Amino acid sequence: MAYDENTAERVRKLLAARPDAVEKKLMGGLCFMVGGSMCCSVSGRGGLLIRVGAQAHARMLGEPHVQPMEMRGRTMTGFVRVAPEGYRTAAALRKWVDRGIIAAKSAKPSRR
Repeated sequence: MAYDENTAERVRKLLAARPDAVEKKLMGGLCFMVGGSMCCSVSGRGGLLIRVGAQAHARMLGEPHVQPMEMRGRTMTGFVRVAPEGYRTAAALRKWVDRGIIAAKSAKPSRR
């Protein structure tokens, strides 16, 4: 399933000035890494996957247009799925990407 190219380009522009930002095709979408950790992903299933961290997870689920991220029937604590209505404006998208950056920077480095 293809991801939304328009959303991918919007995220790319937000991360363009970051030398530590990298794109990778992962998990059926286009993943954006910051400092070696996943920040967000433009999902092939629709919407954005955003890393929010385990401590902020429950609070983020209370935000409009947000659902838990599920992978193979398992809820992934620390990540949420945001429907397109939740990042329609530039300010809303920036808010979610900034949350992803903060969570990625505080994540433990990957063993890979």
